[in-house]
Parts: sequence; structure tokens; C-alpha cells
Amino acid sequence: MKRNLAGASLILFGLSVAALLLWTLFESALVGMSTVTERIATLSLLVLPAVFGAVLGVVSLLHKEGQAWLGITGILLNTLFAVFHLMIVLFAG
Repeated sequence: MKRNLAGASLILFGLSVAALLLWTLFESALVGMSTVTERIATLSLLVLPAVFGAVLGVVSLLHKEGQAWLGITGILLNTLFAVFHLMIVLFAG
């Protein structure tokens, strides 16, 4: 079976976006959550999958899987998503 790391990178980006949408949708139910718990949840649900997706995109480019644009897209989207949410965690309340 042929591996497709660039595709996996984009799937991880999609999972991060889905987690963000679900987090936003059910935010009112999570009102009593402590700040530390929110930060840990944000890091584990939003930042870590995006970082891992960016790493998979880089590995995809290093292995020259064939579709470089797919790897580059995965790297850019995952990196921007991870950096944005990491800045929110670091600078927010």
C-alpha cells in the first residue's frame, strides 16, 4: 500500500478545523471550564494535530511523493492554523 503523507497532512488540517467548529458550537456548554483546562484542550485538539500535519507535509516533500503542491498546501495551512491558535493560547487571559 502506497503511503500518502501529504493527504494525511490535509486530513489532519480538516480534523483540526472540525474540532474548532465543534468547540465553537458547544462553547456555551463549556462555560464553567477552568482556564488551564481550556488551554490544554486547545493545545491537544487544535495545535498538536496541526503541528503533526505540518511535519507530515515536510516529510512528504522530503520523500518526494510526487505531488509537491499538496505537501506545500498541507504545510502552509497546518502551520498557519497551529501558529494562530498557539498565539491565542499564549496571549489570551
